[in-house]
Amino acid sequence: MTAANPSDSLSRDALTVLQPAFDGTDSAPAWLLRLLENGMSGVGLFGRNVVSAEQLTRLNGQLLAANPHALVAVDEEGGDVTRLEVADGSSFPGAHALGAADDPDLTRAVAAEMGRRLAACGVTVNWAPSADVNNNPDNPVIGTRSFGDDPDLVARHTVAFVQGMQATGVAACVKHFPGHGDTDVDSHLALPRIGVDLDTLQRRELVPFRAAVAAGTRCVMSAHLLLPALDPDLPGTLSPAVLHGLLRAPVAEGGLGFDGLIYTDGMEMEAVAATHGIDGGSVMAIAAGADAICIGGTAWDEGQVLGLRDALVRAVREGRLSEERLHEAAERCRELGRWTAAARAAGTTTPAVDAEAIGLDAARRALRVHPAGATAQLRGAPHVASLVPGTNIAVGAETPWGLAAELRERVPGTTESVHPAPEADADPAAVAAAHVPAILDAAGDRTVVAVVRGVHRYRWMSDTLDALVAARPDTVVVEMGVPFAPPTGALHLTTHGAARVCGRAAAEVIAGSPG
Repeated sequence: MTAANPSDSLSRDALTVLQPAFDGTDSAPAWLLRLLENGMSGVGLFGRNVVSAEQLTRLNGQLLAANPHALVAVDEEGGDVTRLEVADGSSFPGAHALGAADDPDLTRAVAAEMGRRLAACGVTVNWAPSADVNNNPDNPVIGTRSFGDDPDLVARHTVAFVQGMQATGVAACVKHFPGHGDTDVDSHLALPRIGVDLDTLQRRELVPFRAAVAAGTRCVMSAHLLLPALDPDLPGTLSPAVLHGLLRAPVAEGGLGFDGLIYTDGMEMEAVAATHGIDGGSVMAIAAGADAICIGGTAWDEGQVLGLRDALVRAVREGRLSEERLHEAAERCRELGRWTAAARAAGTTTPAVDAEAIGLDAARRALRVHPAGATAQLRGAPHVASLVPGTNIAVGAETPWGLAAELRERVPGTTESVHPAPEADADPAAVAAAHVPAILDAAGDRTVVAVVRGVHRYRWMSDTLDALVAARPDTVVVEMGVPFAPPTGALHLTTHGAARVCGRAAAEVIAGSPG
């Protein structure tokens, strides 16, 4: 690899558009600080970078000292996707719960408190909220990260979240444009395809994004998905028709008129990397209209970052990417960095609130009880049977979820058994036949509380739940995913998310001890 001269303006622009992730908690790598000093405009932080708010503040202080305009970005959606509280679970319910409560003022207040905490830790960009309209029950990656399946509901809560977040000086980044809701493929693993016509796209997927752009969102994140109605060949992140022809195009021409920063989704995701590679995909993304390359699923090192910088420089010199387009992208990164620095210098007028109180209030308001008014009739301390689906890559395996810990605080002696997803080729009936006797044996004569997460998507889980309720009709069922399946059990609770506060709200109802 031939290193470009970091003092050269072309090389500097190429470095500026890169936003890598890295390993480290106590101190940032020396190479990262050096690149930030020499023009790189930002980084992405993930759960592996976070131990505590105090630790994160020290780490980000190093990044901002190296480059006061640095775009320090995280995925802090609340609910199932949290970085600040990766070890314990979020104090805030996620988008689906906020959509269920359907109070935009509440969503705005939650986002403002979340943003205040991010700003206090030195975070300057939040890759949230998800503006996806989650109307496909088989969606494996969005689910409770969406406010709901109604475009107008999603739009009003997306706007409220953007307003609350940006009032604290943290830039919001709505995602995943032009909409990842109507897919049954996870773009981390393969290329999803949305087979909708342009009229449907305008009436459904684009409604929340139009509202967010009109409300002044500073950033939009592209989606790695194929939308043949706009581009039959290239995923949105690499498509000029999607980024320039739709997102950037003037409203009068049917576009959204967005003039802020366009982030790519992670360029290491298989939807792009498997076909175009990270280097090739990054060149194509900038050429298509993206401004900041997110390379964050895994930690990068200096050689990888410089190699990608040099790939962008070569693309300009070989005529595959215009120098003007690269410079425009770099300038948008710098402009956002100036905005975040000015906001940080001005300080926030958003007062601190009791995060646990506002988060728990939202979780309680999102909770649904079936039948209405029903209560649990516990026989002693219950036994919690947690039926655990496979890991959602966007959520991360390290974030705890569930009900047992919260219920144990209210009913000492509560026990739990965990029943993980079987191998893909396992017979669902056989899995249920193995799980149910084990659950009943562990529970004895006590009440069983079955905790599921998107039960409609997993045959092994639904078979297990059906057999369990047949054997114990008084089973309490808690659905902590998107509640597409009909209620079952003597008492059925839907939390609309698996955040820690959602578990607490459900535990209060089961234990009969709210507050």
